[in-house]
Amino acid sequence: MTSPFCAIVPPHLLEHLAASENPSVAAAARRTLIADASTRTARLLPRAEARAAATPTDEPAEPAAPRRTVHDAEHRTRLPGVKVRGEGEEATADATVNRAYAGLGATFALFRDAFGRDSMDGAGLPLIATVHYDEKYGNAFWNGEQMVFGDGDGEIFLDFTLPVDVIGHELAHGFTQHTADLEYYGQSGALNESVSDVFGSLVKQYTLGQTAEQADWLIGEGLFHPDVEGAALRSMKAPGTAYDDDVLGRDPQPAHMDDYVRTGRDNGGVHINSGIPNRAFHLVATELGGHAWERAGRIWYDVMTSGALAPDTRFSEFAAATVAAARARYGDGAEIQAVLKAWSAVGVPADRAGW
Repeated sequence: MTSPFCAIVPPHLLEHLAASENPSVAAAARRTLIADASTRTARLLPRAEARAAATPTDEPAEPAAPRRTVHDAEHRTRLPGVKVRGEGEEATADATVNRAYAGLGATFALFRDAFGRDSMDGAGLPLIATVHYDEKYGNAFWNGEQMVFGDGDGEIFLDFTLPVDVIGHELAHGFTQHTADLEYYGQSGALNESVSDVFGSLVKQYTLGQTAEQADWLIGEGLFHPDVEGAALRSMKAPGTAYDDDVLGRDPQPAHMDDYVRTGRDNGGVHINSGIPNRAFHLVATELGGHAWERAGRIWYDVMTSGALAPDTRFSEFAAATVAAARARYGDGAEIQAVLKAWSAVGVPADRAGW
């Protein structure tokens, strides 16, 4: 099982900021890139507590409940930092700590209530988070063991615990790690990122009680400083339209395979090409209507937990798996037609040939 460094802000965006004429923005972006590079190459050692907790027991089942712990890095980079709030403890005076705690709970609730899953591994994995990581750190990430949140630079990025879908996105990397374990490169890596966007968006929608039509389908809405010309990091509804800013640049995500970006950067464009499967999910969810976690989300969840995906799964193979999952759960009805229509709309053949 791989333990990749999976961050919400892609390196190409940080590299663009590092070249900014604004010295403080550039310095913060460079510092974030250096911290990310260090974390990406660090050897990750599993926590004994997490390993033990992830092992099912023969004891009578009880209603699943989260086991959350939030730590404070105190603007350093050593993890996990100082424990500041544990499961069931009262809120602290630090709003960032409380948002992280609530976001962990919201993500746990979606997976438990909508899919019957006990935490990210299905066996009660403790949810660990660290806030106030480094100084002016402009990212949030999953390192294979826990979540980490920066405070942002205050000029481009605000506190990374502000959008609940960012928390859901990063925790969903843990879900992928414990299920399909998609390799974090190329099309499988873009699927890895897309699955996190899907479930991150579902966490937000579930928390707000929104239908697919009511949802904004934005990832990271509220993360940018008000002066930034952008709504969010990504748009699942309209990839490539999330931001267009003099400092940030323009959102590079494609919405169709005709515009697939072939690059060696960003692990083969994992944050860029994820726009294609993201749009496919949005199309399925809005075609079916109602709450997106009930049918569209169920199909994607079934695929991830089916054992049918290889680590190097490509878009067409994932699409074929969603067709099979829709048929297995719902038969040859509206669901399978919505899935076929969506993948066709983004130029992905829903069979194992092609891309």
